[in-house]
Amino acid sequence: MGYRLSKIYTRTGDDGQTGLADGRRVNKSHPRIEAIGALDEFNSQLGLLLAELEEQQSQAPKLEEIITVLAPCQHRLFDLGGELAMPEYQALQADEITRIEQAIDAWNVQVGPLKEFILPGGSRLIAQAHVCRSSARLAERRCQALHSSEALRPEVLGYINRISDLLFVAARLIAQYQERSEIHWQAAEKPL
Repeated sequence: MGYRLSKIYTRTGDDGQTGLADGRRVNKSHPRIEAIGALDEFNSQLGLLLAELEEQQSQAPKLEEIITVLAPCQHRLFDLGGELAMPEYQALQADEITRIEQAIDAWNVQVGPLKEFILPGGSRLIAQAHVCRSSARLAERRCQALHSSEALRPEVLGYINRISDLLFVAARLIAQYQERSEIHWQAAEKPL
């Protein structure tokens, strides 16, 4: 494969615009660029979670199962960014949504029903899974904002919605594998 980037800086964005793959120039604040940026940020957070999962795997070998499910998501998020940069490009397929739903269903059985609201925390890994979940929700909101003016494929919207659910259940499973208690939300006491 040839070089994808021969030069990292081009100076073409100094005026507040950036180029899409089809040659169009748009403002860096354009909803499409906002969505691409949110996906990139989410993918970076997911990369951090995966690195930390790998580091903790020796203490909790079952974490490999979570790595196996989440690692392909980084590649699909990159595909999704590609779709947003090249609207005619369609890399994300419905079977990837099905793969995620199957993991959610299996993990949800394993962790059991949720009886209380839970807060991010309990361990660094659990908290990072929740950072990823909230980052996924931000990316979803950015994609929905773009969708309100330029239609996105249902697979794009379904995938970004489902992956945040996957990360929520992954956080609960990490707690189980690390033998950590989930932190249950406690309502503020009502004044007397």
